[in-house]
Amino acid sequence: MRTDRGQCAARVGSRVGSEHGVWGASVHTGRQTPLSGDERRTAWNITAPGAKKEGVMMVEMTTRERFARMFEHREADRVPIVDIPWPATIERWRREGMPEDMDFVDFFDLDHVSGIHCDISPRYEAKVVEETPEYTISTTPWGVTLKNWRHAASTPEFLEHTVVDRDSWAEAQARMTPSRDRVDWAQLERDYPTWRERGDWIVGGLWFGFDVTHSWTVGTERLLMALKTDPEWCWDMFNHYLDVGLAMLDMVWDAGYTFDAVCWPDDIGFKHNQFFSLDTYREVLKPVQKRAVDWAHAREIKVNLHSCGDVNPFVPEFIEIGIDA
Repeated sequence: MRTDRGQCAARVGSRVGSEHGVWGASVHTGRQTPLSGDERRTAWNITAPGAKKEGVMMVEMTTRERFARMFEHREADRVPIVDIPWPATIERWRREGMPEDMDFVDFFDLDHVSGIHCDISPRYEAKVVEETPEYTISTTPWGVTLKNWRHAASTPEFLEHTVVDRDSWAEAQARMTPSRDRVDWAQLERDYPTWRERGDWIVGGLWFGFDVTHSWTVGTERLLMALKTDPEWCWDMFNHYLDVGLAMLDMVWDAGYTFDAVCWPDDIGFKHNQFFSLDTYREVLKPVQKRAVDWAHAREIKVNLHSCGDVNPFVPEFIEIGIDA
């Protein structure tokens, strides 16, 4: 959904965002003509820091320009807007009129954020165990058996885990080694030029920490207990996930597929509290997150942590280690 960008008349013309792109309008004739990409940038550069903004409005920016200004705490044409809907949500939108051949990002005029994701899993066999009209039960490359509704949105039900202790972790760990076949190079070759030409914000995905380890690998109760009874095991898992992930992103970066930020999911809170104490966070997880931050900042890119739930007590810690958003 397009937000109102506002209008401000210039002495010789104005720049107006419309549903069909960015337009220039003469204050004398009122005639509108679409602006080229260069003209859009010229119009925007008038409002660069230190320039006078009187008489010139902000024009539509690319997602990359918009995100860059957000991270720099500078004014943009609007706040970046992104969403990651459940598949069932997209099904509903199509039933309600969204065209079958149209991406929801374009339909709702959201920002284009594209991700580079590498496989760091132990590569256990992934297969469907049971399938009904309502649900499927399947195994994952992480050795987890889970149940998913087919036409409803919910968190999967995790039924069984392969990694349950140090010994089974050692077996999984030995299978998690960096290699070129863990990157979809064909997809990058096909899509990366479009991402850059369109002005996408490109994110390198990481997969490590409490959230993905408790849910997708060892089980929630098991990991929560281990944080107190065997924190070294937890620390080893978190670090190995990150080691492999950074090695894979190094591989991608060195091949010329640079990106603008790294991002990883780590939900460490629930509705009114956190899964563990600040002391536990500082001892086991914070040093690992700091490694990811330092890796990104050494490449002069941003760091984005996705963390659901009440994480308020952790926010000062996030700021301290340099997480950007």
